[in-house]
Amino acid sequence: MAITYLESIVVGALQGVSELFPVSSLGHSILLPALIGGQWATDLDMSAKDSPYLAILVAMHVATALALVVFFRRDWMRILGGLWDVARTRRIRTPEAQLGVLLVLATIPVGLAGLALEKVVRNYLGTPIPTSIFLALNGFVLLGSELLRSRAGNREPVLTPTGRAVDPAAQDTAVLPVADPARASDLRLSRIGIKDALIIGSAQIAALFPGVSRSGSTMVAGLFKGMRHEDAARFAFLLATPVILAAGALKTPELLKPQNHAVLGPALAGSVAAGVLAYISVKFLVRYFETRTLTPFAIYCLVAGLGSLAFLTVRG
Repeated sequence: MAITYLESIVVGALQGVSELFPVSSLGHSILLPALIGGQWATDLDMSAKDSPYLAILVAMHVATALALVVFFRRDWMRILGGLWDVARTRRIRTPEAQLGVLLVLATIPVGLAGLALEKVVRNYLGTPIPTSIFLALNGFVLLGSELLRSRAGNREPVLTPTGRAVDPAAQDTAVLPVADPARASDLRLSRIGIKDALIIGSAQIAALFPGVSRSGSTMVAGLFKGMRHEDAARFAFLLATPVILAAGALKTPELLKPQNHAVLGPALAGSVAAGVLAYISVKFLVRYFETRTLTPFAIYCLVAGLGSLAFLTVRG
């Protein structure tokens, strides 16, 4: 099965954006060729026998993960340094070490679920109609989480210069926030606790279903646990990195099989596009979620999901 450079670059660019925006990259990668139709629908059919499309998508995801590593490189240096200290001393002595341990533990549930559900997703759910439905459900969940949060009047904690979280209603007006926003966010994230980290990490399992966003589901779980939008987004992006890299380690070797040599060039071109767009996207989203919510993405998913479902159903 041949996949052209144009197809791969377009899908790669779409993947780089939609993986980090809470709108489901896998869902868009399935729906785009189905909506275009013709040769695109044939070439980019994940459910087709011996199709290299899923392996190509995983390679593009790896490029996205590398973009996240580059963007959060200072955070990862602190986190990896903390994990090394844990391995060396058998003790958790710093917030960075605590955050690293939480990320490791939160990755386990989706890793196990991915191994168990990969064939089901590929063979039964990786088709346009179910994907349209899941995309609309993704929008419903995002919108519902924002409405519930608004009605609850959630008050977000403030971090003092010593790293102590205080209730905004009780804080002294003289208290100043930590100077480095990234460092302050990491300190807040290190305090979420093992149980909450496992719950938030498990939310990624929903993203195995095409149309459900990994970052969106993780953020929703974080918001329900009282996180700020920017902290929930940051934790989602940090948490996605090891999951995507692990999936890449398992699936990318499929591209090296002799029958897939013809698509290596397009796969590389698409991966470059994905990495570049992912870096731009995460840079935008980190600032966006400092002051804004998931609502615009929720509305988009509802419209795109229901619109695709109607179009594909009518077209037959």
